[in-house]
Amino acid sequence: MKTLLTALLVLAVSVLLALAVKSDNGYVLIAYRQWSIEGSLAFFLILNLLVFTALYFLIRLLTRLWSIPKQLHGWQDQRSQERARREFNQGLVQLSEGHWQSAEKFLIKHADRADSPLLNYLAAARSAQQQGAHDRRDHYLHLAHKSMPTADVAVGLTQAELQLEQAQLEQALATLRHLRRIAPRHTHVLKLLKELYERVGDWHELSAMLPELKKRRVVSESELQELELRIYSKLLQSAASSSDGEALRTTWKGFPQAVRQIHSMVISYANYLKERNADDEVALLLRRAIESKWSDRLVELYGRVGATDAAGQLTQAEKWLQDQPRNATLLMALGRLCLRNRLWGKARSYLEASIGVQPSAAAYRELGVLLEKMGEPKQAMTNFRAALELSSDTPLPELPASLGAQNQLESNPKDSTPTDINPPLLEVVGREQKLTS
Repeated sequence: MKTLLTALLVLAVSVLLALAVKSDNGYVLIAYRQWSIEGSLAFFLILNLLVFTALYFLIRLLTRLWSIPKQLHGWQDQRSQERARREFNQGLVQLSEGHWQSAEKFLIKHADRADSPLLNYLAAARSAQQQGAHDRRDHYLHLAHKSMPTADVAVGLTQAELQLEQAQLEQALATLRHLRRIAPRHTHVLKLLKELYERVGDWHELSAMLPELKKRRVVSESELQELELRIYSKLLQSAASSSDGEALRTTWKGFPQAVRQIHSMVISYANYLKERNADDEVALLLRRAIESKWSDRLVELYGRVGATDAAGQLTQAEKWLQDQPRNATLLMALGRLCLRNRLWGKARSYLEASIGVQPSAAAYRELGVLLEKMGEPKQAMTNFRAALELSSDTPLPELPASLGAQNQLESNPKDSTPTDINPPLLEVVGREQKLTS
């Protein structure tokens, strides 16, 4: 419909022009020196139109001919980019399937014509790494940085990951320190640096990184707590092994208050002090920690500390008994402290009370030792047996009260060995008799 209307409009305009020309054809005279051209206005207009049309198409033809080389070059570039894209995709497929050599070949074949040569070179570096070709790996990383100098962080992270994978720790440390200088807030850089410091055991550097790890939320809250506890434990261990006598105490005082209130850390520090025979300091440390927050583990250790003021230790522990009257660990600690104070009867009462609340192998064993020293071997042996049963995963064998071996020997005087008891069993009986004696 639109085409029909256009045709009708053109026809109407043509008719009007024809009528106008017929009524007044016009006159045109062009003179130059001795030459002159005369004609009608309509002929002149038609001639101008024809010349304009011819010039227009001629210029367009020349423009197209001029742009042919450029178009041909663009077509070739387009084909090269498509080929490079296909090669890159094929290289990634080969890389995913573990065909390292063919992956490297596909990735670098048309890398210079790829849309993102950086990606080609980074993937090729990973392929070279899997083949153990470290020189080629570093060369591809250099080309990746050269292809896009602004991607320094991306190239550096890939290099650090490959170096860590290959256990090139010194090179990885240098790479990550450089990345931290240029991108101090990058979380992946901080995470890789944390992993590296853990591998090399540089706990001082990790301790210095803790505020940044918390601020950037590099790891989860639970992982951060575990890491923090491990760092301070390692620092305490390092200080304990130092030849400097005050290094342990200085390190402990440098820890945050929240860390020094963690019971596992208190126990570690107390054990290190105990190894240095600083029992008075250990007793004070444990007493303050227990009064701050109750812990059976701390109480158990408190009962084994040989402080100078043993009576004061016992008095303090008996104060705690008012709030913890049925705490088996506290009762056993009180028994141990009474032993140190030579209060034998009181120690026996506390140990028996501890067993009454919650039987334990340690309480049975210490009560057995006490009863043996007090001249009650039968009761001591009963406690030793109970301690053995609690500490053993398998129950003791149930044997008759009398094996009757002596009677059988008397009834068979010709035989030196009873016929119904095999030699291994005799060895067990012999060991039992030695233990009893």
